[in-house]
Amino acid sequence: QVQLVESGGGLVQPGGSLRLSCAASVTIFTFYTMDWYRQAPGQQRELVAQITPDLTTNYADSVKGRFTISRDNAKKMVYLQMNSLKPEDTAVYYCRTGDRWGQGTQVTVSS
Repeated sequence: QVQLVESGGGLVQPGGSLRLSCAASVTIFTFYTMDWYRQAPGQQRELVAQITPDLTTNYADSVKGRFTISRDNAKKMVYLQMNSLKPEDTAVYYCRTGDRWGQGTQVTVSS
């Protein structure tokens, strides 16, 4: 059974950076497309970034040029490097693969 555990959230000032991590307990990690989603209060959950097994990446328009998704197949980890953070990036961030979701990690961007 796939389990996903996120970490790395916190409080950061506008313009700051955070790196989120997601540890995946899967047998063959390299087979999986990995996603980062986020959900702000009162908003629908939205796809932020995606990385496929062949390392193709996709980003929401709102984070292009600021966020970078990456993966370490040996460690079974996926990362989300978030730079130039804005207050509107405040949300709970979730790691996802297939129908499996992590528990989420809170990111708050505020001065």
